[in-house]
Amino acid sequence: MSRVSVIIPNYNGVEFIRGCLDSLKEQDFEDFEVLVIDNCSTDGSADTVEKEYPDVTLKRLSDNFGFSRAVNEGLKLSKSPYVILLNNDTKADKAFVRSLYESISSDDRIFSVSSKMLQMKRPDRIDGAGDLYCALGWAFARGKGKRESRYEKPCRIFASCGGAAIYSRKILDEIGWFDEFHFAYLEDVDIGYRARIMGYKNIYCPEARVYHAGSGSTGSRYNDFKIRLSARNNMYIIMKNMPALQIILNLPFLLAGFFIKIVFFTVTGHPRAYLSGLKRGYILCREGRKYPYSPRNLKNYVRIQLELWLNIFKRIVDFV
Repeated sequence: MSRVSVIIPNYNGVEFIRGCLDSLKEQDFEDFEVLVIDNCSTDGSADTVEKEYPDVTLKRLSDNFGFSRAVNEGLKLSKSPYVILLNNDTKADKAFVRSLYESISSDDRIFSVSSKMLQMKRPDRIDGAGDLYCALGWAFARGKGKRESRYEKPCRIFASCGGAAIYSRKILDEIGWFDEFHFAYLEDVDIGYRARIMGYKNIYCPEARVYHAGSGSTGSRYNDFKIRLSARNNMYIIMKNMPALQIILNLPFLLAGFFIKIVFFTVTGHPRAYLSGLKRGYILCREGRKYPYSPRNLKNYVRIQLELWLNIFKRIVDFV
């Protein structure tokens, strides 16, 4: 059994998959396996993996079930105590796997470790240094677009970006795997949120570097599909993970956050996609998909709430 399994969800990633898999061949850590879970690609990328990378385990799904389902299928195949999730449009630095493994294995209270994701075309710029979440109902990549030299210190984060992060299998089994209702987008924030509720830690490891092309499977940054799905999942995270009293406490901030997004997507020509996504996210939780509240986690909810307020200011600073 390998110490680490690297799970790569793939959908029509023929442009990137060779670069991703080749970078894993150059790692300075050997005790890991690579699993590619293909979401019924039509561009030949799964055939490329099968023919050119015999050491990689490939599982073909019968349809495009999304990122979360692909990850869970990989977890079913993996027996390793730690799993790395890696986007197909990335190239990993040679110390990537080792750095993540050493970081997460140092403390059994760590649920996940996020890498330093750098922009493929501008490698001196951050694509993401872990994810933060704030009381406006916004999740955002820490440091996006900033100089990478500003993010050299490890630190606590709200959640790890599932595009290049390592997770504890033991804790995953405790809190539940990735929520397949997310399909894609914010599923990593959701699972990091659940871990935080249970008192576990998510941290950032700057030594684990990976280069990310971005939108490798879904296209442009803004389109109706992505906006509708992201809006749905934004609402879903709130309704699923916040107890009723916490939602009431944050309601002024959440309404402000929704209003700002409505204005933004109206200006950019996507108001209906955003509003329909919010509605669907609300309906999902009305159907009973709520993470159970326990009084024994009250102190964790308090810590999370203080962080949600603090992260409003961090979002402003990060934006500037």
